[in-house]
Amino acid sequence: MAANPLVQPAASGAAPGRVDAGASAIDGLAPRQIRKGATGGDRIFRGITGGVGLVSLVVVGATAGFLFLEARPALRSSGWLDFFTSSVWNSSNGNFGVAGLLIGTILIATIGLVVGTPIALATAIFINEYAPLKLRRWLVSAIDLLAALPSLIFGLWGLFALQKTLVGPAEWMGHHLSAIPIFRLSEADGSVSWSRSVFITGIVVALMIVPIVTAVSRDVMSQVPRDLVEGALALGGSRWGAVRTVILPFGRSGIVGAALLGFGRALGETIAVAIILSVSVNTNWNVLETNGGSVAGWIAIQFGEANANARSGLIAAGLALFMLTLVVNATARVIVKRTTRFA
Repeated sequence: MAANPLVQPAASGAAPGRVDAGASAIDGLAPRQIRKGATGGDRIFRGITGGVGLVSLVVVGATAGFLFLEARPALRSSGWLDFFTSSVWNSSNGNFGVAGLLIGTILIATIGLVVGTPIALATAIFINEYAPLKLRRWLVSAIDLLAALPSLIFGLWGLFALQKTLVGPAEWMGHHLSAIPIFRLSEADGSVSWSRSVFITGIVVALMIVPIVTAVSRDVMSQVPRDLVEGALALGGSRWGAVRTVILPFGRSGIVGAALLGFGRALGETIAVAIILSVSVNTNWNVLETNGGSVAGWIAIQFGEANANARSGLIAAGLALFMLTLVVNATARVIVKRTTRFA
């Protein structure tokens, strides 16, 4: 059998398992050697990226430490239990309580979650499964633009435009759904203004969380193997049948995580809430009445004129909001990560 002129035997002194670049060169081009270990550039890049990631953790830890140190005087004067369970805010004697503010914050975020999540989920399904390519690009751009709008714009729009539209539905719910505690009025019907309420604020916040919930839901749905979807269609199923039986069950956990991310965003919303809502420190479970609580809104309104004692109380309220938001966002991230890992 004739020898192949392009293949040269390895040199006698070559190390076993190593290709001699000069002996196996073809047309003067020697093959590159495969490196098993990391190069110096790889180590430098890994160090830089690891350092940047560590900076993020340091910033979060430093923020938590600063809030805790600044909040200690207020927490000591009020007591930890009273601070989280009372609705009294008196900076002159050092009594601070955020129960009413936390309840209002959760009510606003819950309304935003209940109203905004179905809109975001329907938008994500339409973009991923129904929209033509050109329309899909326009819709994605519009959603991104909506996410980039300052919350101040949402607040002004909600106060001067949307509020007029929502007063009618709020009045109807107050008259016909009073059996539900959150819609039961504590004042006489004629004295209720129906404006600047937790309900209207929650609707505006719902529109603000639509972009983030839509984006994460689209990402989760894109992880569904297309052969499963095409198999469902090949068996005679409709497009909606494939969405209902394949896509939504597959991405259920990720969609829940997306909703929780939107909930975390709604908890920390500040400017729009401060503009629309008549913020009060008192506990108010009725979402249709004017007064309502919001930790972020209360801090934004009171911080400019606060003395040293009141400033410590406001920072303590910020610490409570920080802890609540951190837990919600961390839970959402874990859920979304698990869904992506098992996709």
